[in-house]
Amino acid sequence: MKRNMRVGAILKTLMDYPGEIFTLNYFSERLKAAKSSISEDIVILKSLFRELNIGSIETITGASGGVMVKPYKSDEDKRRLLEKISEMLMGKERLIPGGFLYYADILYQAHYVKDLGEIIAQRFVDERIDYVMTIETKGITLGLMTANYLNVPLVVARKDNRISEGATISINYVSGSTGNLSTMYCAKRSIKRGKRVLIVDDFLRGGGTVRGMMDLVSEFESEVVGVAVFIDNRSQKRKMVQDYYAVLAMDVAGDQIHLEPQGL
Repeated sequence: MKRNMRVGAILKTLMDYPGEIFTLNYFSERLKAAKSSISEDIVILKSLFRELNIGSIETITGASGGVMVKPYKSDEDKRRLLEKISEMLMGKERLIPGGFLYYADILYQAHYVKDLGEIIAQRFVDERIDYVMTIETKGITLGLMTANYLNVPLVVARKDNRISEGATISINYVSGSTGNLSTMYCAKRSIKRGKRVLIVDDFLRGGGTVRGMMDLVSEFESEVVGVAVFIDNRSQKRKMVQDYYAVLAMDVAGDQIHLEPQGL
């Protein structure tokens, strides 16, 4: 196999499984090439990634070592994407009474949610995340794409108890937007004790749902090491969480909506 074909094959594999470590033996056997040739191919890819500013390829030494990719977007690419999404969401017809916004079509389009998940993952890639947690339903796609780029499992908190989940842990939480008392559930086997969890949610208004997930993680005797949301409604001044990362910030005045990139 010619070098350009090997480089393409290695790149495809690494990009399909970001955060996954592949040994040189794996590529050597699959591509029927010497490990020295594979090493040279990886040097070429490292140079390419630096030149295009699309991520980093890292080599891990030792018996369990190998090579992995950490994709990321440049600030310019992130700004371009987030400004486009902001413009799409600022139509008056998207405003829902009560200060909410219709944005499900963005999170249900694969190419948008894939990029948004990559942006969130880029922010937390060095935090040694063990799990990504979200709550059903609109946050699932965003949480899944984030978990994919971090190469960790996704945990979904549910709003009702399902027999198919087996034994569950539940907590009561107060909605930050309505003040109503609700319950969320999570299977006992979802999170192991002593793990590091990133919470991802689609929309932050009062923060009650996020606070509930934080309390739920505590019930598993694990640690919340970050909170990320797609849209932060800044018009809601009082929030039940303070330390969080927002991709977009939204302000509402009457029937006027303004969104701007926050996660750069």
